[in-house]
Amino acid sequence: MLLIDDLEQATLKQDTVITIGAFDGVHRGHQHLIHGLVARARETGRLAGLVTFHPHPTAVLRPSVPLRYLTTPGEKAALLERLSLDLVAILRFDQKMAQRPAEDFARMLVDRLRMRELWVGQDFALGRGREGDAATLAEIGKSLGFAVRAVEPFVLDGEAVSSTRIRSLLSRGMVREATRLLGRYPSLAGEVVSGARRGHLLGFPTANLEVREERALPGDGVYAVFAQLGTERYFGVANIGVRPSFDNGARTVETFVLDFAQDIYGCDLVVEFVERLRSERRFENTDDLIAQIQKDVEQARRILGEESQRETIQ
Repeated sequence: MLLIDDLEQATLKQDTVITIGAFDGVHRGHQHLIHGLVARARETGRLAGLVTFHPHPTAVLRPSVPLRYLTTPGEKAALLERLSLDLVAILRFDQKMAQRPAEDFARMLVDRLRMRELWVGQDFALGRGREGDAATLAEIGKSLGFAVRAVEPFVLDGEAVSSTRIRSLLSRGMVREATRLLGRYPSLAGEVVSGARRGHLLGFPTANLEVREERALPGDGVYAVFAQLGTERYFGVANIGVRPSFDNGARTVETFVLDFAQDIYGCDLVVEFVERLRSERRFENTDDLIAQIQKDVEQARRILGEESQRETIQ
């Protein structure tokens, strides 16, 4: 897959079928559109391409509205590569781009990416003041030489799958439901950094994950997780919250990796959230906390064992 960060430098030798959007999370709705686009590109002998943005347009156009990302640009690119796209352009979104007329942006895609078809969602719009909706782009395409296809949304349980819907589920700790919409487990990746080391004293040493401030986190609580370290995948229990039994401090993501005793400070860890076990709560004494953690570990081991069997069967 060709990764492009500057359209002015793009030089393609084939025509393309292109889609445009934020694609945060690369969820099942996005996948539905991309699968159709790739099939169309193969059918017509063209390249399948995608244009996306960072920061998210909402973060630029409505900075007062907090936005939490489901994926970093790197994670998004890796997920998109799995979908058989031939090229992905990740463009910087700023006020200058926001003020660009829709026709100018479309002309740039035709000139630099040889776009002959544009696939968009039915509520899609681009350009200054969101002037370039599907109908307007179809008119622009008549003069610039590209066709527009508006794809119906992918619906689950009577509601369109969207990044906003997934963020809402995550904020409530509903990771099972979020998994269904994403088509994979919600995950966080980051470097393991030093913490207060209270887990070591309790007999359950945890990996404290450094997570970007703008990432969407599952709601506070305790979760059964898979912990991916390099090529190895382990069972784990993760706690997200402020540690009410101790200091009610800054919000952290800490993972106890089962059956694991290596020093992994400074290493990159991926945590996949499988099921919420319970809410975070305060314990009056250390013995009660340790007893509860032991129950959490037993429950997580059972859940993750069953999950692994299902994955093997599939």
